[in-house]
Amino acid sequence: MIRDEYDVIVVGAGAGGGIAACVLAEAGLQVLLLERGSELTIADVGRDHLRNQRISLYGHNAGPQPGDLRTFAEAGSEMRVLQPWEPNYHNNAACVGGGTRVYGAQAWRFMEQDFRMASLYGVPEQSSLADWPLDYAELEPFYERAEWELGVCGHDTANVHQAQRRRGYPMPPMSETRPARILKNAADALGWQSAPVPLLINSAHYQGRDACVRCQMCVGFACPSNSKNGTQNTVIPRALATGCCTLLTGAMAAEIEIDGTGEAKGIALLVEENGSRVRKSVRARAVVLSCGAIETARLLLASQSEMHPHGIGNQHDIVGRNLQGHYYPGSLGTFEEVVYDGVGPGPSISTCQFNHGNPGIVGGGMLANEFIKLPIIHYSWALPPGVPRWGRANKEWMRRSYTRTIHIMGPVQDIPHPNARVTINSAVRDRYGLPVAHLSGATHTETLRTAQFMWERSRQWLEAAGASAIYGARPAGLGLSGGQHQAGTCRMGNDPLTSVTDRWGRVHGQQRLFVMDASLHVTNGGFNPVLTVMALAFRNAEHMAAGLRSAH
Repeated sequence: MIRDEYDVIVVGAGAGGGIAACVLAEAGLQVLLLERGSELTIADVGRDHLRNQRISLYGHNAGPQPGDLRTFAEAGSEMRVLQPWEPNYHNNAACVGGGTRVYGAQAWRFMEQDFRMASLYGVPEQSSLADWPLDYAELEPFYERAEWELGVCGHDTANVHQAQRRRGYPMPPMSETRPARILKNAADALGWQSAPVPLLINSAHYQGRDACVRCQMCVGFACPSNSKNGTQNTVIPRALATGCCTLLTGAMAAEIEIDGTGEAKGIALLVEENGSRVRKSVRARAVVLSCGAIETARLLLASQSEMHPHGIGNQHDIVGRNLQGHYYPGSLGTFEEVVYDGVGPGPSISTCQFNHGNPGIVGGGMLANEFIKLPIIHYSWALPPGVPRWGRANKEWMRRSYTRTIHIMGPVQDIPHPNARVTINSAVRDRYGLPVAHLSGATHTETLRTAQFMWERSRQWLEAAGASAIYGARPAGLGLSGGQHQAGTCRMGNDPLTSVTDRWGRVHGQQRLFVMDASLHVTNGGFNPVLTVMALAFRNAEHMAAGLRSAH
């Protein structure tokens, strides 16, 4: 049972929404946390090698559900209607914990330079590159808070190619693996700084949760030892323990409801009751959207009225634009000796040598060794040119190469383009009867140049490591790069003409409507963005809670 009114409604129980609900509930505010998915158990997520969030050949394992459609159109091609597990859907997950339920948990801070990219590099023609309305120093305490309150393992040694920090990690890094030793020696020979990958995974017993058992099925799956720290096993239980937070699953937000002045006053949601779908209206003093960069933009755009004919917050046609993610260039190296040791999760060494300061390149990226691959993923992603896809030769290649291959890859700075965007497709309806998100456009040409530069660095690292053969195609042409790191569609800024929210995530022109997910990111860094989502949520939710308490 839910009430008719709360202090705050938070839509989406992922990385941002889980933290927002926790901060607001611990401040004594009555919070309704809405999630369209469900609370997934280990058994619910399963261990299916063909149906998971990592490789969804026949389906996936963490939502959304069949019928939660999107449409997609590449330049010059016909529109396609997509199920959540199909390519170009740009799926993350839909469950309590969101993507953190099944993510790889790389816990990177953005660098100081990432918050002022336009000032450092200028604005490339046709791009929408801009500086953030805050700097790294302002966000640093909240990075630290996310690391300590959820739990991150990492290496404390100062590294000029990573963000500077005031305090170390709460846990040491994972113990060194065989690929890490090989790649560290190669990085040293090249004169590159390297370090273990920081992870939102317990390397030791932490906050009542066990240490990682180093299994081989991490990213794309739920953690069997509860050692992977997502919002579902950290901040959401804290929020519920206050007695001030109500979690409602299976609840689809259909529309942001407004009052007579055009201000957000609550959410219209669709829920199942007695086998039927019913629409309910719930009011709140404030509303937080944490649905992810695609669904948050869709909800704003779909909330149309006489006062907001183009959607809430979209008076200047900015909502949904600047969709970003990451290109992931990389290379595979085959070695004569066995390099596989079966010790998960996989990413154990990285270099940030090329995140900035690359002549002629806007930004850069991070490189690390890849997660341990399921055999079917090795077959699907690591097949070199000239090897047949079936038959004895393929089996022999699989048998030999699986334990002798190292894959290096990493995300690069995505230079935003205003035409990479989310819009509403009213001609296609999802299983709730709601208009779906339509994805179109492509990243900027500078993103592709950066990806090609980093692809060359991946080959250089493997060559120094002694790989006998190096392969992996050059980054492909321009396309949308949202992937599982979608960001930027409701960018924060000081000018309502060029941004959707202010520096606290409050939608311009609204007093009670906030965004707390990667939609806010002005740029998406050369790293996995989840720790930045979490840090912003801690910062902005604290600010919001203070405002709501003082208004009482």
